[in-house]
Amino acid sequence: MPDVDGKAGPAPITAFGEWLAGARALAPMLLGVVPFGLIYGVLAVGAGMPAWLACAMSVIVFGGASQMILTQLWTAGTPAVVITLTVAMVNLRHALYSATIAPTLAHLPRRWKALIAYLLTDEAFAAMTHRLGDTGPRAQYRHWYYFGGGFALWASWQVSTLAGVLVGAQVPRDWPLDFFLPLTFIGIIVPGLKHRSHVAAAVAASVLAVACYGLPHKLGLMVAALGGIAAGMLVLGRNRPGARRAGAADRSGSVGKEAA
Repeated sequence: MPDVDGKAGPAPITAFGEWLAGARALAPMLLGVVPFGLIYGVLAVGAGMPAWLACAMSVIVFGGASQMILTQLWTAGTPAVVITLTVAMVNLRHALYSATIAPTLAHLPRRWKALIAYLLTDEAFAAMTHRLGDTGPRAQYRHWYYFGGGFALWASWQVSTLAGVLVGAQVPRDWPLDFFLPLTFIGIIVPGLKHRSHVAAAVAASVLAVACYGLPHKLGLMVAALGGIAAGMLVLGRNRPGARRAGAADRSGSVGKEAA
């Protein structure tokens, strides 16, 4: 609507507008998600998994890293109980994501919480963090923003998985396609390393992931995640203004005692 000066005012904030904004926020990440889905579909078929089961996993599990690991365990003939527990351990990181966004969803009905929980992935969480601290007019439609980002990733994952399943038989099995898995996550994480605590967490997690690679049932992933969190929190605590002032006071006090 035009204002008193005849100029167009800001566009009204609507649920659908926020849904589109969430989808647009996640769109750049699809450059890594789509190849990831293709690779999963190819590997699943190459591992001898039925096409219907490979596609069903993308709908039910909806987790790229856990689906890749599940496929590897399937290939090795791992018992179903071990596969289930391993996938559950890998997906424990989503509990951290949930704890972060939970305060912004507390007022919503259960159906919304269930929907966003289902759509919560690494990439979707990265897009959601843009609106976690929003307290303006857009805050009332924050869940639509989450929904838009999550749905964009979900739809692209299903389509890319199906495409990978369809072309899987045409790809030689000796191609090291699983190497693209860490490359995809590196592309997601590196642009978000904006503070020292972020870098410390990434470095610590990377070192621990390599050092603990040999642990059974992929437990090294959880060790790396917890170690990265601890390192990031340690650096964050040291860089807080209160901690810096306390450190400066301690140093000045020590100097004063020595002078006395």
